[in-house]
Amino acid sequence: MLDVGCGNGFLAGHLLNRGCRVVGIDLSQQGVKLARSSYPQGRFEVLPVDEMILRNLGEEPFDIVVSTEVIEHVYAPRKFARGCYDSLKPGGMFLCTTPYHGYIKNLLICLVNRFDKHFDPLWDGGHIKFWTLNTLFRLLEEAGFRNLRFRGAGRVPFLWKSMVIAAYKPVSKTVNAG
Repeated sequence: MLDVGCGNGFLAGHLLNRGCRVVGIDLSQQGVKLARSSYPQGRFEVLPVDEMILRNLGEEPFDIVVSTEVIEHVYAPRKFARGCYDSLKPGGMFLCTTPYHGYIKNLLICLVNRFDKHFDPLWDGGHIKFWTLNTLFRLLEEAGFRNLRFRGAGRVPFLWKSMVIAAYKPVSKTVNAG
């Protein structure tokens, strides 16, 4: 499994303790250092998410790529999505979580006068992209993912805290016979 945006290795550590082989990447040198010291049985590297992940790691494609609460911090989401796609084996699964921003939730945020707090541009290191189900599905389908599935997580329906997306790399491309 590849953990994209592994931070301090918390999720990777849980999976390592269950016998999974995990490689984690993150841009935070401090986070990777902590992950390495906390979970020496895993591999953690300071690397960006792009089409060069496998080459930079010297790894074969992964069965699963997971990225939790990362994509909302990414300046180049197409490069991110393509890097995750390219890191998977055919038939592999990409699991992505990000804060949920649906119409009803956004309307309620405005109605209770919390827009400036929720979307505060002065939050250093905060979210720079706000994903709806539609925009995230468009991004992932554009990257080549298929069979996308959604589940809301936390709070009540349509006011979810996060959305969880499972997407799959096709096993093979369909070839039209002549």
